[in-house]
Amino acid sequence: MDKTRLSLTTFLSLCFIAFPILLTFTLIHRNSFIFPPFPIFIDQHLSQHITDQDNVSHISPTTFEQVSGLGSGLGSGSGGSCLSRYHSYLHRKPSPHKPTAYLLSKLRNYENLHSICGPHTHSYNKIMTKGAKFAQNHATTHCKYLVWTPSNGLGNRMLTLVAAFLYAILTDRVLLVKFGDDMLGLFCEPFPRSSWLLPMDFPYWKDRKHIQTYQNMLIKHRGNNSKELLPSFLILNLQHTHDGRNNFFHCDHSQELLHKVPVLILSSDQYFVPSLFMIPSFREDLSKMFPEKDTVFHHMGRYLFHPSNEAWELITKFHQAHFAKANERIGVQIRVFNTHKAPHQTIINEIIACTVKHKLLPELDLQKPAEAASVLKNQTTKAVLVASLFSEYGEKLRALYLRNTTVTNEVIRVYQPSHEERQKSSNGMHNIKAWTEIYLLSLCDSLITSRKSTFGYVAQSLGGLKPLILQRAFGETIPNPPCQRARSMEPCFHYPPKYDCSRSNTPVDFTSLFHYMMHCEDVSSGLRMVNVKH
Repeated sequence: MDKTRLSLTTFLSLCFIAFPILLTFTLIHRNSFIFPPFPIFIDQHLSQHITDQDNVSHISPTTFEQVSGLGSGLGSGSGGSCLSRYHSYLHRKPSPHKPTAYLLSKLRNYENLHSICGPHTHSYNKIMTKGAKFAQNHATTHCKYLVWTPSNGLGNRMLTLVAAFLYAILTDRVLLVKFGDDMLGLFCEPFPRSSWLLPMDFPYWKDRKHIQTYQNMLIKHRGNNSKELLPSFLILNLQHTHDGRNNFFHCDHSQELLHKVPVLILSSDQYFVPSLFMIPSFREDLSKMFPEKDTVFHHMGRYLFHPSNEAWELITKFHQAHFAKANERIGVQIRVFNTHKAPHQTIINEIIACTVKHKLLPELDLQKPAEAASVLKNQTTKAVLVASLFSEYGEKLRALYLRNTTVTNEVIRVYQPSHEERQKSSNGMHNIKAWTEIYLLSLCDSLITSRKSTFGYVAQSLGGLKPLILQRAFGETIPNPPCQRARSMEPCFHYPPKYDCSRSNTPVDFTSLFHYMMHCEDVSSGLRMVNVKH
């Protein structure tokens, strides 16, 4: 009996010693080859986010958590290097939109490709040493690249980054980004084991004058002349100012040529995702990745964009001070392109009319003194976040609700984190403030945005929100209705292609060809992806 008790005691002692060692070893090597991805490591409460449970076996838990917006150690090395990746779930509600297992598998495959072909790998060095002067008949390399370059403000840049990333996945290219000092402090690295930053020794900077453009290549190969050598580097100009009659990016015959070019250098200020859905060879893949057509930016943006620690500190401070105790959070994003046509007071009146009409905010009780509200107990508090370059909007709205009581006795608090007065796209701190406000807007329960604003598009898509879009105002007249509900949380593609793929320059309305595309509420000629239920 004593021997049995002694053996049991010895066994338990060894377990107490071995368990912490085993646990530490497991945590250190959880992402290494010792413990390959396996569904048992996915938490039970996370599994509900997967649509196709039968195909989950090949999904990395880190990829899965990141796509779901719940954060993981993906690409960060340790929790301290990207706090938002681990802590975003504390501030953001779980998304009701579930990424498919097929999308997750595509992301997993991309991560592997990026680690094999990323900066300073053997394949990268081999291609880049040839330089822009090198030409070839066929694509002979396993690794191909899409180099993103910035255009316009932060909203445009984030829209094009998502579109570029999706295009890279569809074409088996590695996405590399040209970030200047104005962008380096915004985001965490999105991919594991390899950076997405374009190295400074990239030959584009010294051989730029030798690089052909996509439009010139189309002209040269219009007769299907396969003897013409293809460039190894090509500038892909998808700016809104490009020549629409020579733009066949949305056509398979263009994609067949682009597929043979190892390095594409993208220049765009447009959310060209709808163009990708127009391309026949991509359509099946895209349908399996996004059965809900209005979730493209929602899923891809949450995957790519994790605030840097500097931005995350600003976000968490604001959230704790103003959002945490509020019963409801309402975001108001104001972008006025011409203040002479619509004075500040007209816009403020329009915002109030919109919030009252759609019951986001209560009407004001002008007969009741403001002090009376403070004596009521168990008041509902609504926090209103104003994002604008101009301070007048936040100040006047704040003063209005401080001086007056609401008919429902709800307490309305108005906050405006910054007012830069003008857009400073090349300024790093300006962009950090802008990214902070985009993220905070995406945390709101309801959102009001301005027409044509890419800033607002990013916020609504990250938040999974269908915003109320303010109508165009002139003079002192408030539009009727003051705002209109968007049918989709997807951004608007402001300048979509106008012609079919026959090279005959026949104009076409793509909404008649694709039932999941519609013209945008805020840009009548633009296209927006919508989720159509059959």
